[in-house]
Amino acid sequence: MDEEYDAIVLGTGLKECILSGMLSVSGKKVLHIDRNKYYGGESASITPLEELFSQFGLPAPDESYGRGREWNVDLIPKFLMANGQLVKLLIHTGVTRYLEFKSVEGSYVYKGGKISKVPVDEREALASDLMGMFEKRRFKNFLIYVQDFREDDPKTWKDMDPQHTTMGQVYEKFGLDRNTQDFTGHALALYRDDDYLKLPALQTVRRIKLYSDSLARYGKSPYLYPMYGLGELPQGFARLSAIYGGTYMLDKAVDEIVMENGKVVGVRSGNELAKCKQVFCDPSYVPDKAQKTGQVIRCICLMDHPVPGTRDALSTQIIIPQKQVGRKSDIYVSLVSYTHQVSAKGWFIAMVSTTVETSNPEAEIKPGLELLGPIKQKFVRISDYMEPTDDGLESQVFISKSYDATTHFETTCLDVLDIFRRGTGEDFDFSKVKHDLGDEEQ
Repeated sequence: MDEEYDAIVLGTGLKECILSGMLSVSGKKVLHIDRNKYYGGESASITPLEELFSQFGLPAPDESYGRGREWNVDLIPKFLMANGQLVKLLIHTGVTRYLEFKSVEGSYVYKGGKISKVPVDEREALASDLMGMFEKRRFKNFLIYVQDFREDDPKTWKDMDPQHTTMGQVYEKFGLDRNTQDFTGHALALYRDDDYLKLPALQTVRRIKLYSDSLARYGKSPYLYPMYGLGELPQGFARLSAIYGGTYMLDKAVDEIVMENGKVVGVRSGNELAKCKQVFCDPSYVPDKAQKTGQVIRCICLMDHPVPGTRDALSTQIIIPQKQVGRKSDIYVSLVSYTHQVSAKGWFIAMVSTTVETSNPEAEIKPGLELLGPIKQKFVRISDYMEPTDDGLESQVFISKSYDATTHFETTCLDVLDIFRRGTGEDFDFSKVKHDLGDEEQ
């Protein structure tokens, strides 16, 4: 360990592993340390099932759950957008060789106490029970506008400059009602609140395009999920980093981040000192440089049936827009199952999550839990949401944010790309990235 590195990465959470892979691939000498014995940090997948029960202080599960080794339960499950940035990063870095993905079967949105499939093209819009007949026509016209929209061709803008017209004004132009705006903004564009309505429309149009492009690739929904759970991702990045000469050490104490004149110069573990120019880490390694800005509640539910009303889908995402349940932030529900090799045959794992807004967080996720039907076992965890107190440019210590309540990776990627930009002084170049999961070439 007593060597000099360009960068030392602390913690093997997903964000840290992606950064380590990106830095290794761009030619930096990287040392990656985790004080835990396992990969994944906050975003680990727990196996066997007995381990999950004991982590939550519960007696061991009975034999009805099948073999404990057949379970891989994500503590923070998230889906990947098929055309999204994480998939592009996985392809660019070559991590896709170590992973197998399956597409998620359905994407639903909650309205007036029940769930409906999210409509993403004209045909689905016309069949959807989310809207009345005239509204369907207006929404269809809106979808055509988004599909035809080209950033470099003002003729496709419908007399609205996307840099100056707000998204609220675009909705108004198409005459879309509140409900339609609700599922478009939260289930298609994946915003977590309604602030986007006041912002230039371009960002939202890009997000809806991403959703429909992702959907076009695999059919049933725009989302993908790795076989054997998300814990496979950090391990894939670890293998990648090793190929590029990166060094990984698990179960290694991190006793001190050594600073000189306010700048990082190394990391000490016992009597060993590894020198470096930069450190990348999660907030738990630098409590004095991170602050709590909120909390997230997550409830893992083990069930022996799919979610009612999803046509027996073996995997699904449901978004409950905040306004539908009188909240400031959305509630997210995700479901994976034995088809992804994360549970024993016939079993399902659902997760309900949201940003905490009251002193009774468990009551806040009730609308999500009520959609699931009978639950065999629940595990509730409330985590602090931590953010760095500075941008790291002075100290060269770059800190990731905690994982939010969303059930997709788009916000995770934005954080990773932002840290990469601050750490290297340049944007990650996606133009070099191949676009097909089956394409292994760099």
